[in-house]
Amino acid sequence: MIPLAERQQGRYRAGMFAQRPNFRLFSGAAALVLASLLLSAAAGAQAPNIGSVKAEAQGYVNAHAKLIQQIVDSTFSFQEIGYNEVQTGIYLTGILQRHGFSIQRRIAGIPTAWLASWSNGSGHPTVSLNNDEDGLPGLSQMPGVLKQQPMIVGGNGQSEGHNTGLAGMVVAALALQSVMQQHHISGTVQVWPGIAEEILAGKAWYVRAGVFDHVDAVLSTHVSSGLGTSYGRSGGTAAVSVQYTFHGKTAHAAADPWDGKSALASAEMFDNGMNYMRQFFHPASRTQNVLVNGGDEPNVVPDLTEDWYYLREVTPEMVRQNLATANRVAKAAAAMFGTTVDVNVIGTAWPSWGNQPLAEDMYKNIQAVGMPAWTAADQLYAKAVQTLIGKPPIGLSTHIDKLGTGVVNPLGGPSDDIGDVMWTVPTVRLMFPANIPEVPFHNWKAALAEATPIAYGGASVDAKVLAMTALDLYLNPRLVQSARHYFEAVQPVLAMKAYGAPRPVVYRSFLPPEATPDLAMHDALMRRLRPLMEKLYYRQDRYPTYLDQLGVKWPCLTQKSTCGAPPPVVPGG
Repeated sequence: MIPLAERQQGRYRAGMFAQRPNFRLFSGAAALVLASLLLSAAAGAQAPNIGSVKAEAQGYVNAHAKLIQQIVDSTFSFQEIGYNEVQTGIYLTGILQRHGFSIQRRIAGIPTAWLASWSNGSGHPTVSLNNDEDGLPGLSQMPGVLKQQPMIVGGNGQSEGHNTGLAGMVVAALALQSVMQQHHISGTVQVWPGIAEEILAGKAWYVRAGVFDHVDAVLSTHVSSGLGTSYGRSGGTAAVSVQYTFHGKTAHAAADPWDGKSALASAEMFDNGMNYMRQFFHPASRTQNVLVNGGDEPNVVPDLTEDWYYLREVTPEMVRQNLATANRVAKAAAAMFGTTVDVNVIGTAWPSWGNQPLAEDMYKNIQAVGMPAWTAADQLYAKAVQTLIGKPPIGLSTHIDKLGTGVVNPLGGPSDDIGDVMWTVPTVRLMFPANIPEVPFHNWKAALAEATPIAYGGASVDAKVLAMTALDLYLNPRLVQSARHYFEAVQPVLAMKAYGAPRPVVYRSFLPPEATPDLAMHDALMRRLRPLMEKLYYRQDRYPTYLDQLGVKWPCLTQKSTCGAPPPVVPGG
């Protein structure tokens, strides 16, 4: 972080009157000419009108509605999951590179992790734009229809809609570049994706790699059905994503099982122990697990079993305690059967805490932009989806949300690794309306609208609010200072009180020093699916929209037909 005093000195030295000229050295006529030149230059150097510049940024977004649609549809069609966001990264960095952004790849050694940057003038301040990127395995879904219909049976899907915010993030960056060049606004625009967010395995690695060491503010976005932001404590949880790998010894399960050491039995005993421990966890604690590998055939005593856990709590210290408990139970289960266990922390999420000055400023821009102008077709489809899922057909929201001011005593909820960033640099998150109210995330229903005009409208609003808030930071040094003061002096003390901590809260990563990204975890699945997925990529050079490519008629208002959608692709079929 460049000290404030240095920034102020840099601006002063760059000013036209850093050193007052001695007019006595010039003749009267020369002095008048010089004075005229200086006054003209000073007028040209005046800060641009913020309202006019924001209007131009909004105009840029409106003029690039086609690009927004193409990004939304393309990234939906790629259907990539954590650590495998290959095509998505190629596509997005290609757009940014063509507009003069420099690209840093393999952040923290992760092949799909990248950071795009563009600077103007002094390059200060630095504002970093973020949106998550990955989809979810097993949740493939045809967009724009009114029934569960996978595109690929057993394939991946955008059942949280991360693809929509990628469009907003990129177009916001391009809008900023355009107006900053035109009005000679100094600053650096950063763009980066939340890779592997669904396994909490991206942002903590960005933090460890020092990506935010010289960043003044992070503006992060996430898809929602409403438009809003908040500051203070969120209603979500902190978490660790951790895999327990039990190692045993094979044997014939019927002939001589006593010669074996069952890794599966160890994992099952571990799960039993964790279930018994629930009685002793705090009310906000949440634990979930899946057995990733439990053996190959019942007649072989398994020598390898992988048990993947999410351990969630509302405070960092309680997450550490629950992780220590789980580790102790796992070792005890291994000891019972004479096996061994390896513990691998895959990812982490600190509890989210929004920056108040940034949120208050962002909310003013939310009020200025407002909700998308939904069409009658948008509303009809939304109501049809709500009827499909057994909810009141209220349609799409037409009013912005209230400014969130923090949650008191949350009792659990989802986790997001943006928390690690929020405790590293002043950060605010925008929730933007690119999905349908009442639709559940991490479910096939959440993908229905994510490559439709509903998604395009939400992504446009996302881009506008992001660009306008970033412009406030570039043109108002006091906002940068206020955000930093809140982050350094206010947030730690408020969190101390909220978490019941003995001292002001300071970020300490949940990642062990020896931890490395588990890059191969989805490799086998993606090797099987990638050839099928490639056939479904959006051809933006041939079709106006992805729905057109798929043959889906918009809006689809009947559950009795596919509305023109093709049948699912069956792997091996």
